[in-house]
Amino acid sequence: MKLLKILLLGLLVLFALVIIGFNVWGAVTLGSLTPDPDAQRDASANRVVMVFGATGSVGDGLLKAAMEDEEVEQIYALTRRMSPRLEQGKASGRVTVIEHQDFTDYSELSATLSSVNTVLWGLGASSIGMDPELYRHIHVDFPIAFVEAWMETSGAAPRAFHYVTGMGTGEGESARWARDKGEAERRVAEMSRGTPLRTFGHRSAWVRPTDENAGVAIYLGEALLKPGHLVIRGIDLGRAMLEISARTDELASGTLIDNRDAIEYAAAYRRYKGIE
Repeated sequence: MKLLKILLLGLLVLFALVIIGFNVWGAVTLGSLTPDPDAQRDASANRVVMVFGATGSVGDGLLKAAMEDEEVEQIYALTRRMSPRLEQGKASGRVTVIEHQDFTDYSELSATLSSVNTVLWGLGASSIGMDPELYRHIHVDFPIAFVEAWMETSGAAPRAFHYVTGMGTGEGESARWARDKGEAERRVAEMSRGTPLRTFGHRSAWVRPTDENAGVAIYLGEALLKPGHLVIRGIDLGRAMLEISARTDELASGTLIDNRDAIEYAAAYRRYKGIE
């Protein structure tokens, strides 16, 4: 029994050291962008928002942010299935749900795409246990096909494409999933050059689920990771995206947004909106 207690104590100490180490690393390395306190905002920049991946944990937060923003007049959600928030949004008339099966083909949606200002792309899946080619298809082929189709339409401007790629993404990384997403970030940024479109890769850490989907363990995890800026609420990630879109002259296309950057832009959004 005494040995078991020593073992448990050792594991607890090791866990605490790991958490402390991660927080120190995050506090030291994250954050390279500072929102301009005097930035000009274009109130029409988020007039029409399209959300991808709304049935997932991350996408649910992005959708909630768009639904609560009074500057967003129209919301489209492309999805293969429904969720409670999509059902709520559809019933209230706040969200137009478009059931879509092939995320490489948008030929029937050109009229809709021409009206869209901001895209919040939370569509994705874990690489754990997934065939690498399927993972690449979802995280590279899907967003590139969409951006290509979107850019072929004329109409709404300004435009911003926000892609949640995740911490650790980069073409120089060892993991294939990280290289694939890094390639997608680069390619959509290259596609946007010389156009009204700006693209952003959000290299987020842990995106905390919305309050409706969070429990005690989720809140505890948030408290443990908050000192190192390693957690952001899903709704705040959406708010950061909307704030960056509204600041049409502040960040160049291709800018990479890490977790602390997103936290700062979400805070700027809340200050502007008077949200606690």
